[in-house]
Amino acid sequence: MFEVRKIGPEMTYNLRHTVLRPHQTIEDCKYDSDHKDYTFHVGAFYQGKLISIASFIVDKNSDFPIEKQYRLRQMATLDEFRKLGAGRAVVNYAENLLKEQSVDFLWCKGRTTVQEYYSNLGFKEYGEVFEYPPIGPHIVMYKKIT
Repeated sequence: MFEVRKIGPEMTYNLRHTVLRPHQTIEDCKYDSDHKDYTFHVGAFYQGKLISIASFIVDKNSDFPIEKQYRLRQMATLDEFRKLGAGRAVVNYAENLLKEQSVDFLWCKGRTTVQEYYSNLGFKEYGEVFEYPPIGPHIVMYKKIT
C-alpha cells in the first residue's frame, strides 16, 4: 500500500510545517541535526505523494544508561492518511535500519496528544509531562528495538 524509503531532509520540511508547526515559519521546521552524520529521514508515499515522515538522529538521553541511542524527531502524517498504518510503516522501516547498525534503543519527546499512538508502537512513558514551548505538553517515551 505504501512505498517507504529514506528521503532527504528537505523533503520533510513541508509536512513538518503543515502538520506539526503550522503556527510557525517553514524556517522553524529546519534543524541543524537534519544534515548531521548518522541522521536519516524516512518517508511513506501513497501513489507517489509523501504522506508521512520522521527523522532519526543520534542523540543520547542521559537518563538512559545505554550507549547507542537514536532519537525519533518530527514525525508527521497528513490528517487524511492517519490510522492507515503509514506512520507505523515509517517507524518499522527505521527500526530495521537501526537494527542493522546494532542500535536497539529509540526515544522521543512525544506530544501528549499522541502518547497513545506511541504506546501502540511499543514505546513506554518515562518521567513526567513537561511543557515544550511553543508547542505544548510532551512526555519522553522510549523503546527497546527487538
